[in-house]
Amino acid sequence: MNDQIHSDGSDHEHGALGDAEYAEFMELAAQEGFDVEDVEGAIDEAGHGPLPVLAVVGRPNVGKSTLVNRIIGRREAVVEDKPGVTRDRVTYEAEWAGRRFKVVDTGGWEQDVLGIDASVAAQAEYAIEAADAVVFVVDSTVGATDTDEAVVKLLRRAGKPVVLCANKVDGQSGEADATALWSLGLGEPHPVSSLHGRGTGDLLDAVLEALPEAPAQRFGTALGGPRRIALIGRPNVGKSSLLNKVANEDRVVVNEMAGTTRDPVDELIELGGITWKFIDTAGIRRRVHLQEGADYYASLRTAAAVEKAEVAVVLIDASESISVQDQRIITMAVEAGRAMVIAYNKWDNLDEERRYYLEREIETELAQVAWAPRVNVSAVTGRHMEKLVPAIETALAGWETRVPTGRLNAFLGEIVASHPHPVRGGKQPRILFGTQAGTKPPRFVLFASGFLEHGYRRFVERRLREEFGFDGTPIHISVRVREKRGRKK
Repeated sequence: MNDQIHSDGSDHEHGALGDAEYAEFMELAAQEGFDVEDVEGAIDEAGHGPLPVLAVVGRPNVGKSTLVNRIIGRREAVVEDKPGVTRDRVTYEAEWAGRRFKVVDTGGWEQDVLGIDASVAAQAEYAIEAADAVVFVVDSTVGATDTDEAVVKLLRRAGKPVVLCANKVDGQSGEADATALWSLGLGEPHPVSSLHGRGTGDLLDAVLEALPEAPAQRFGTALGGPRRIALIGRPNVGKSSLLNKVANEDRVVVNEMAGTTRDPVDELIELGGITWKFIDTAGIRRRVHLQEGADYYASLRTAAAVEKAEVAVVLIDASESISVQDQRIITMAVEAGRAMVIAYNKWDNLDEERRYYLEREIETELAQVAWAPRVNVSAVTGRHMEKLVPAIETALAGWETRVPTGRLNAFLGEIVASHPHPVRGGKQPRILFGTQAGTKPPRFVLFASGFLEHGYRRFVERRLREEFGFDGTPIHISVRVREKRGRKK
């Protein structure tokens, strides 16, 4: 297990590779004609561990989504010239000056019955809690409003680094409007036109100064903190009932009306002789952007709970057909890179016919997560609750597994020899060598002589699982292709 000591550690230069393993690997890369900087970049990119998180906050219609699109370099966040335009996805990856980070867009909340100030507070609180630094966007043509002042109070209480963005400064004439925002007491206002890109480079330079190089893990560490388990699933699937059952007492409100739980509830629970931290999250409804008020913020908080968890226990109502919602929730956990267990609840309500059809649904609808441990439980009766902890431990073990580079390359050599990549256009690309650059989840970098098709990558992932396990964890595989010698100038 010694080769896991540095996995995901920010204090080690080579991702999960030890010094000797790294030196041997770089020598191999040089022999195969790879550029040293390219190889180092690939390892660093795959073995980075958690990326720092930047939240973009502000009141409606100040240009947050336009700024997010400018930061990530593509039009992905929905932009419309009116407040309240929301979207499913709130987190994106970005890069500036060679550093990568996550951007959380909090734009587009509804001006609902809770009132605009409460809406701003709910958005800002979620974003600030999940972030390592914050960009506070203010409309410089309007100036600081009472709502802006309310957000400033939240930011001060949170104590996170803040970069003040004075947006909609389209020319020299708008510079004076921007300087007026010094009155907010958040330091220098950076004049920006997110629509035209003016000033965004200087803003991002300030962001990089505010962001940590590698934030601390937000979950239990090797020092002995309790492992964090997020209970996720669509509304009324039995998450709160399950939490109460494992705790042997009524810790959270349970009601047949869907959506009883609003905020994640952290509970320290002893199960199987181990103390765990369970988070009971609000159910995720069908479309976040169709939600209003408390339900919308509950979905955002659920996403935050998954980000902070190590294992996501996805609850599915076995008495009903597997839905698109169930699949979307599973995808959320996979994309977050969390270990995963799928718990089929209300199992005691199934007759033989429903069990038959459920098995067929699992084979067809959830084939992409066949690696996730499965438990059939009843949160009401407590059926098979004793199987939950072994499943969680299996998923965590897979999530933290690391394959030494030498053993991995011997395995890759066997794959290339027995199942070479199909010939395409008269060429046959092949995997030259690879390494596992990180864990939590396992992240591999393969170096190849040409482009590897998606189907072949899936085959490699399947064989990795057959050979090394990786039960209960997604696997990330990135491929670097060797450039032809002589092309670089």
